[in-house]
Formats: sequence, C-alpha cells, structure tokens
Amino acid sequence: MATRRLYYDDSFQTEFAARVLSCQAVQAHSEPAGTAPAWSVLLDSSAFYPTSGGQPFDTGKIGEACVLDVREEDGEIIHIVDRAIPSGAVLGCVNWPRRFDHMQQHTGQHLLSALFQERFGLPTVSFHLGAEICTIDLRGPEPPRDVLAGAERAASQVIFEDRPVNVRYGTAGQLAEIGVRKTVEREGLLRAIEIEGADLQPCGGTHVKRTGQIGLVLVRRCTKMRQDWRVEFVCGSRAQRAARQDFEGLQSASEKLGCAPAEVPSAAARVSAERDAYFKSSRAAIQLLAEADARSAIDATPGSENGLRVVSRVFRGVEPEYLQFFATEIAKQERAVALLARVECGHVFFAQNPAAGKSMTDLLKHVFGKIGGKGGGPRDFARGRLEDPAKAQEALDEAQKWLSNS
Repeated sequence: MATRRLYYDDSFQTEFAARVLSCQAVQAHSEPAGTAPAWSVLLDSSAFYPTSGGQPFDTGKIGEACVLDVREEDGEIIHIVDRAIPSGAVLGCVNWPRRFDHMQQHTGQHLLSALFQERFGLPTVSFHLGAEICTIDLRGPEPPRDVLAGAERAASQVIFEDRPVNVRYGTAGQLAEIGVRKTVEREGLLRAIEIEGADLQPCGGTHVKRTGQIGLVLVRRCTKMRQDWRVEFVCGSRAQRAARQDFEGLQSASEKLGCAPAEVPSAAARVSAERDAYFKSSRAAIQLLAEADARSAIDATPGSENGLRVVSRVFRGVEPEYLQFFATEIAKQERAVALLARVECGHVFFAQNPAAGKSMTDLLKHVFGKIGGKGGGPRDFARGRLEDPAKAQEALDEAQKWLSNS
C-alpha cells in the first residue's frame, strides 16, 4: 500500500500519529563527523516530505529517532533514521522552521515562474531549492535587469495582496481546461497548486496557504547556464537575512570609501581606476629598478672558465615581477645566465642569452630532481617553485655546479 501523504492536504501539519509497518537496518549514513548506523522506516501515513521536484526532504523525529533523510521509492515514503523503531503506533514531528522555509521558497518560486512566463515569455525549465539560495532556469533570451526587477515587483504586489493559495485536484485534461501553466502527461488524479489569479501548476510539494506568508521575495543575479538563464532568488526569512547582509555590506563599504551608501558604486569605480593606475605605475617602477640592478650585477660579474657570465642571486622582500624583469635584462647580455630565487615563496627563474648554449629547461629539471619542486618552460627561460623555499640558496648552488660540469 502507498504511504498516505498528510502534507498533500495540509502542509502546516507538523505532528501526526502513524503505524510503523517496517524497520530495517541499511547502509551507514554519511555525516560530517563520519558515518553512522541508519535504519529505513516505512509508515502507513507520513507528514514528512521526501526529496522531489527540486525541494529537499523534511527533517524531524519519529518517536525517539531523528529523521536523517526522506526518499520516495515505488510510491512509498522511506524515512532514514538514526535508530531502530519498534513496530506499532508512533508519533511523528516535522522540523517546522525548515518546513516553513521550504514552503516560502517553493511558493515564491511558483509565483516568480508564473510571472516570468506570463509577462516576459520566459518559461521555467528547472527549479532548485538550496540551503541558502534558490534558483530557477529560464528558457529564452537573456532577461535584462529591468525584467528581473519587473518580475520581483509584480511578485511583491501579489504577496502584498495576500491572495489564497489552494490545493486543486483533477486529471490532466481537467487542469488544462482551467489554465494550468505547465501540462503533464501523467494519467489519473493530479495535485496542483493554485495562486489565486496568478498561477495554477501541478506540484506535489509543500506550500503556504496565502501569498502574504511568502513574506518577501528578492531576485538576485542572473547567469548563463548552458542554453538557459539561471536566476537566483530568496524568499521569506532568507530574503530578510539577505537584505540585512546587503545593507551591512553597503554600509561598511561606504564607511571605508568615505561616502554615502548611495555613492558607493561611483566611489568604488573611482578607487578601482586609481588602483589600476597605481598598479601600472608600480609595475613600471619595478621594471626600471630590476633592469638597473641587473645591469649593475652583470657589470660586476666576471666571465667564468667556460665563457659564461652567471649572475646568481637569492632575493628577499621583492615582488615576483622583479625577478622576471631582472632575469629578462640579464638574458639580453651576451653569453649571460641568470639564476634567481625568491625566498618568500620559493620561486625560481633560470634565464640565458641564446648564445650561452645551455638548456634552462634541462637545468630546472636537474635542480628540482635534486632539491624538489615543479616547473618548466622553453629552452632559454624556465621557471618553477621549490617544495621548500628555505632551500633557495642550495638550489642555485646546484644549478651553478651543473653549469660548470656541462
């Protein structure tokens, strides 16, 4: 016999009496702290909603057992609990804050989807009710900001009017005759949720009784998702928390920027432009300094027995770009080689003038084989990172040894 679904007729029912038809040990349930024993319980009736249609399962208790998961299998509702429950009569209790949050999000989704389709020709192709954010995927052209804002305003108007939300039953044909938003091809009696004057949609989920109970709807961002457009939104208490977090973030930004909250976008744009200009100026200064230091270093470096001039340096307190500019300038000099390392992060740069006739790639492989590290690059300019930055000097000593022997 199929489990009687008490939430079908009353989503506000949180306590119920039922009979335990079976209780069997199942595979251990995964938890943040590890795995724990679990049991599969079948009741003759249940107010617990199983994961379905984008809406997560309810939690709560059955007797003394905590409900860890609720699934639908072959028309039955399977409750996964943390302890065995004896056969016979038992009382169940649904976690109401979680249930009501899901009701707010799901009814808000029905309302938004109806408005996106009716007013803007954007049908919903999927829905996901997440732990923090809900999403609907819209099929059609990209909805601009004014469409997102328009759907939000229209949804808020329906919420303020506190319209009834009713459960309707009928066959697919009967629902089609009264204007169902999305037709289904299932046979038999179907359950549909009606938002008076706004939407009629087949659905087996849990919903509020009046639109005012949705509380508030906030449409967030819209991103491309394959051929569709994913719209993020939150309702009810989630919307309240999001609005509070947004305001506090805006207030914090305005204080740091020294402007009014309404001026944050323009102030942020100004600071961003100043940062970019500073970055370009700073990078140019680093390049000039590195090139000057490199020329001084090459002038002070005598040629070795094999005719190479090898500049070997371990740097501290310089930017990574400094090493790259320094190495590039050294490599401009005839038969010169740069062996450079940066202690803070273990970056290594090996560069040569092509006339030096060595392979910086082979040199890097040799050093990392001895010292440890990863990297690569072309013949004349190889770079990587040591596993242990403290071995920077040891790595350069090994590199010089390889150059002398080769």
